[in-house]
Amino acid sequence: MASLLHRLGLSAVRHRIAVTVTWLVALIAVGVGAATLSGATVNSFSIPGQESTIALDLMKQRFGDASAGATAQVVMVAPAGGKITDPQTAAQVTQTVGRLAELPGVVAVSNPLDPKSPVVSRDQTATYSTVTYGVQASEITPEERTALTDAAGQASSGGLTVEVRGEAARESGADVGGPAEGIGVIVALLVLALTYRSLVAAGMNLLTALVGVGIGALGIVTLTGFVELQSTTSILAVMLGLAVGIDYALFIITRFRQELLRGLPVPEAAAMAVGTAGSAVLTAGLTVVIALAGLSVAGIPFLTEMGLAAAATVVIAVLVALTLVPAILGFIGKRALPRKLRPERGFYRGWAALVTQRRWISLIVAVAALGVIAIPVTQMQTSLIQKEVPGSSAAKADAIIAERFGPGFAGPLLVLVDGSGSASYATSVRDQIGDLPGVAVATAPRPDAAGTAALITIIPASGPDSPATVDLVHALRDKVSDGPDAKVYVTGQTAISIDVSQKLNDALPIYLALVVGLAFVLLVLVFRSILVPVVGVLGFLLTIGAALGATTAVFQWGWLSGIANVKVTGPLLSLSPIIIVGILFGLAMDYMVFLVSRMHEAHAHGVAPRDAVVTGFRQAAPVVVAAATIMFAVFAGFVPQGNDTVKPIAFALATGILFDALVVRMVAIPAAIALMGRAAWWLPRWLRRLPALDVEGTALERAPQEEPVPVG
Repeated sequence: MASLLHRLGLSAVRHRIAVTVTWLVALIAVGVGAATLSGATVNSFSIPGQESTIALDLMKQRFGDASAGATAQVVMVAPAGGKITDPQTAAQVTQTVGRLAELPGVVAVSNPLDPKSPVVSRDQTATYSTVTYGVQASEITPEERTALTDAAGQASSGGLTVEVRGEAARESGADVGGPAEGIGVIVALLVLALTYRSLVAAGMNLLTALVGVGIGALGIVTLTGFVELQSTTSILAVMLGLAVGIDYALFIITRFRQELLRGLPVPEAAAMAVGTAGSAVLTAGLTVVIALAGLSVAGIPFLTEMGLAAAATVVIAVLVALTLVPAILGFIGKRALPRKLRPERGFYRGWAALVTQRRWISLIVAVAALGVIAIPVTQMQTSLIQKEVPGSSAAKADAIIAERFGPGFAGPLLVLVDGSGSASYATSVRDQIGDLPGVAVATAPRPDAAGTAALITIIPASGPDSPATVDLVHALRDKVSDGPDAKVYVTGQTAISIDVSQKLNDALPIYLALVVGLAFVLLVLVFRSILVPVVGVLGFLLTIGAALGATTAVFQWGWLSGIANVKVTGPLLSLSPIIIVGILFGLAMDYMVFLVSRMHEAHAHGVAPRDAVVTGFRQAAPVVVAAATIMFAVFAGFVPQGNDTVKPIAFALATGILFDALVVRMVAIPAAIALMGRAAWWLPRWLRRLPALDVEGTALERAPQEEPVPVG
């Protein structure tokens, strides 16, 4: 692999103009595609084949598209001291309902003061009208949402209080880019400048990363015109692609500078950098790609799409690092070196010596610190029900409904009785439901026009994100049986959210076992060892526990929530843990490969075990620290003003990077390897036939290289 990559790097330098132009043309092409072919993104979650999703499709067939369309609730409260049924207030409500019915995209509006089916609070002070659209929330245009909120604002007159809530009123998009993300990029540039002590090298590093992430992100935007993608897909791709793009270029440029200082000419130095550091980049990138593509094991389409999109962006980042970076190095040549080379300060040598001398204390302190931070993960809760920002119209509407009607009115369940015998059997189903604990209201069955289906609305006694509501959904499915000629389904947005959350929770242990097993096999192939991979995997589990523990404490419990600008606390989004595990796995393996491969290289050259740890640490640690700082800055940039879905994920990744790079890889791993001595590199005889991944480029040291072509 090292020899192949060496030839690739040398070819990229020789044909640097063609390589650079090719990447620029690709960037322009996807930019044009994004501008002309892009479509809308979605912000809803469902799993084909689940009972709730099947029922939703049947409802469209039996009752029309409006039955499964997005809804919003316009909540109205009478003036202080009055009732909603007072003549003047009732007239305002009726006028508001009429205005809502004329809004663009609206197909149905309920009249809460209809004598046949009134929706009025027990104290007669509040009511709400359900506004139904003919499409899903993701297809509602910004103009239609604005028209809804404007109509509610116009209705807030004469003392009537009007608030709006529901999926149809919630913005479905997720913005990419902004001041906070820009600060993260600036921090990355500063770290690169300090690391290289050369603005030319720092600027080139950042520029090549931006080319890669630009192609990946714009490609995803173009793809939205052909495939329905989640609104957060592009954000995750940008966040991860930018971080790994900067880091992969950093590793190759650092090695290029070392080869220049060793006396190699520019083209050979670039080729050697790609053959050595590029081998580690390819291995690390492949690990990230496998981890992201492995999200498909959950069997959830939207998660698979997010993983594949992010994986594609990482593939582009790797290709940029292996081709465009050496091509640009051919242009800048020795200007990548600082004008004045400073002597090594020896900080990292001293740090490694301290950690390996006090190895027991270092190991115990590192494990104990991360163990304490991981404690909150035992209380972590997940949900797909998104809480509203305090003070917003939706949050006020939720509070009014919970106080005046009951918490369950904010998340009703739907029971569909489908089949030729549904008309007669639906009444029996309704009676069975009414006897279940946790049911506040079960409405009379509403038949479809053909008499082949009936719909029952259930109001739980608990809120949509309450464990009691989850128990009620399971009870409905377990205790309400199908009829002789009718099948019973439980659906509605609350049921769909519960189903998706359950599927994600069930998939997480399987996925974690998959990535841990993959990490172990990969590290065995790279380091030709058993104990080092065991230590690496245990370190990864510590990183995951600490990252999720810190995220739980901040976003669920509200501890130190000000540092992350957390406006809403509560259960984490259900898809967050599995995405965090996948991304952190890949990045943790990056650091493990880059750091320990230098230790392994020193040991293979006959250096004593403890000295090999110190030597490898001194060579690789500065780059790992710089890479971790850059990744932290990029991920942290998405936290202060980030999308509510992405914010906890970005926070977990930022803290996870710090924990993994600065505690696990810089303290626990060197201490553990030093503690094991020569046994750290032991491999059973029967495993020595396994293929070796030459990430250190030892093949390049043995084989004569091609005569380089002069540059300039």
